Amino acid sequence: MTVNKIAYQGEPGANSHIACSNVYPEWESLPCATFEDALAAIADGTAELGMIPIENSIAGRVADIHHLLPGSGLYIVGEYFLPIHFQLLGVKGAKLNTVTSVYSHVHALGQCRKIIRAHGLAAHVTGDTAGSAREVAEWADPARAAIATRLAADIHNLDVLASDIEDEPHNTTRFVVLSKIPQWAKAANGPVVTSFVFRVRNVPAALYKALGGFATNGVNMTKLESYMVEGEFTATQFLADVEAHPDEPALSRALEELAFFCKEWKILGVYPAHPYRIESQTRERIGQ
Repeated sequence: MTVNKIAYQGEPGANSHIACSNVYPEWESLPCATFEDALAAIADGTAELGMIPIENSIAGRVADIHHLLPGSGLYIVGEYFLPIHFQLLGVKGAKLNTVTSVYSHVHALGQCRKIIRAHGLAAHVTGDTAGSAREVAEWADPARAAIATRLAADIHNLDVLASDIEDEPHNTTRFVVLSKIPQWAKAANGPVVTSFVFRVRNVPAALYKALGGFATNGVNMTKLESYMVEGEFTATQFLADVEAHPDEPALSRALEELAFFCKEWKILGVYPAHPYRIESQTRERIGQ
């Protein structure tokens, strides 16, 4: 029996691996060394889908993806929000008071500053959280610990020395599910998100005018990111998310107005809004 594969960046036990298992538990998760490798695996058919982080509620956007995604030829077919929990992992027999050094990805270290300071640990940056867990297991040194996931602890037979050590309880990463085949969600079948990229023409107030149609048509834009392309300070591309379907009259009119002021634009995906998005907006409206 053929098993579908979903690619992710990182080693087994990474948060991306957890996201793959949560959303596609029957699929085989395919680890890739880099984001480029993960996108290539989807593009060449090695994997049917990819689970790629695009932004974190504390660390902000994943910059590499904003550059790689528009030119990848891939499409967004879904989104997933994963609450992030970090564990302090050590070799069997290690105790919290035996640890002097901690290893992890720079963002994980930055999001667990309190425990690092409280215990006077020397922090060392590694390529990713799961990789740091593997290295700690290989070193077999009770003075060295990793900040990684509980799944990484299980994979590498490590002990959890301290649980859920993240500084902020709302730490959440948003992932996008990528495919080489566009699969637009149906209109009028629940909340959807439309993601697109665009570059405005070099005329005065072009961005202001390009976005005006979303305001006048009542379309909620939840994300607008800018970044330079082609190594030019004047070549700026924008990535946007809106909560509407292109077949709906309001977004259709807004996109028509956008196109008038753009030199190029492209829809990257039209996909169902994840429940976490709806729940967050509900909490915000009631002031929680």
